Amino acid sequence: MLELDIIKLLLPWITAFLLGFMVTPTVLRQLIRFRCWKKKTGNESGMGDSTGTPIFNELHSSRDVRVPRMGGLVIVISVCSTVVLFWWISYVFSGGPSGQFDFLSRSQTWLPLAAFIAGALVGFIDDILTIGMTKLIPGSKGLALRYRMIWAVLFAVAAAYWFYIKLGINSVSIPFYGDLTLGVWYVPFFIFAFVSVFSTSNIDGLDGLSGGIMSIVFSAMGFIAYFQDQINIAAFCFVIVGATLSFLWFNIQPAKFYMTEVGYNALSFSLAIVAFATDSIIMLPFIAIALSGTLLTTVLQVLSKKIRGKKIFVVAPVHHHFEAIGWPAEQIVMRYWIVSVIFAILGVALTFTV
Repeated sequence: MLELDIIKLLLPWITAFLLGFMVTPTVLRQLIRFRCWKKKTGNESGMGDSTGTPIFNELHSSRDVRVPRMGGLVIVISVCSTVVLFWWISYVFSGGPSGQFDFLSRSQTWLPLAAFIAGALVGFIDDILTIGMTKLIPGSKGLALRYRMIWAVLFAVAAAYWFYIKLGINSVSIPFYGDLTLGVWYVPFFIFAFVSVFSTSNIDGLDGLSGGIMSIVFSAMGFIAYFQDQINIAAFCFVIVGATLSFLWFNIQPAKFYMTEVGYNALSFSLAIVAFATDSIIMLPFIAIALSGTLLTTVLQVLSKKIRGKKIFVVAPVHHHFEAIGWPAEQIVMRYWIVSVIFAILGVALTFTV
């Protein structure tokens, strides 16, 4: 049985990587063909800084108009194709879902997959508007944040209903303490946590940064699910890892394309659901320290500007601050990867200290 579980994890993982690797040249050609990049330089001012910051204006804006966006399509296509492929194989060889090799199940992976697709959908719309492929909204800089937030909240409400009403879950596990019963407050907590994870998209700012970090985080979540005997969720997580690694192959500096919202929203939506499904949501800020740090520094920068009239960082999020003070981009990315691995390993260990 152990051997079968390992195969069930490894086969989809390597399949997702290979599929992503194979579709990338086609995706890249189409992105270039349709000029899927910003037609004007963006980010004229840094986060919380109305006067502009050199880090964005000089180092990043010029690349916005010549490096394709929407590279996250590689992840979306690879993950969805792998899910469908193994579902189809189960019918061909078993006459229906057998659970031996397919990992699409109502009890474990329907909701994470739905979240993945929902996130990809809103991200795709945002990217299409950002690159100016439609004239429906002239001069659009993307889908307005309020609309993206509404979509995230609506999905979070639906998912919270599923966990609280359908599954009867109303508590969260806290390391060294045990289960904390929230009762009806589980629903607003769920929505807050989901939106918080969704709001970490500004980690996608340096070549290889978001892809490497999300690969590490989903690997950790996959191990947590595996040790909880939630094999289908574990397989789904490792499929995402495989797909993200295939994207990362082409995204390390100098990047052939950027992940942008179509990829990151898909990953963030599904990450939040997986964290709740594995009851590791309390540990997620620790496991995904780079994501929580990015969100925290951005919030602190904005609040400081509004309350004190001063910036804390040269520019937020903090990885751009490091770049502004002279750290090479490759050094920042590698150190983020190292820190992410350390915290992910510790986070997995702490998750089971309930």
